[in-house]
Amino acid sequence: MTREELLQQLTTVFQDVFDDEQLTISEQTSADDITDWDSLMHITLISAVEDEFQVKFGMQEIIEMQNVGQMADLIEQKTEHR
Repeated sequence: MTREELLQQLTTVFQDVFDDEQLTISEQTSADDITDWDSLMHITLISAVEDEFQVKFGMQEIIEMQNVGQMADLIEQKTEHR
């Protein structure tokens, strides 16, 4: 999967979680950029991303994740040997 395909798939997950088909994300997108992205939505988002990509994030990874780019990096690391 290319980085562009990964980001497109993440965009779809974000649109579903935040119930906004117009939502666009970039590598730099963070919780500060999306109004409804609070701590509860963060848990929902992480769960949806884990389900979509069949990965599991560790607690420390979740805490250190600052933006979509870092999320994509982790997904790539966790899926590269499949």
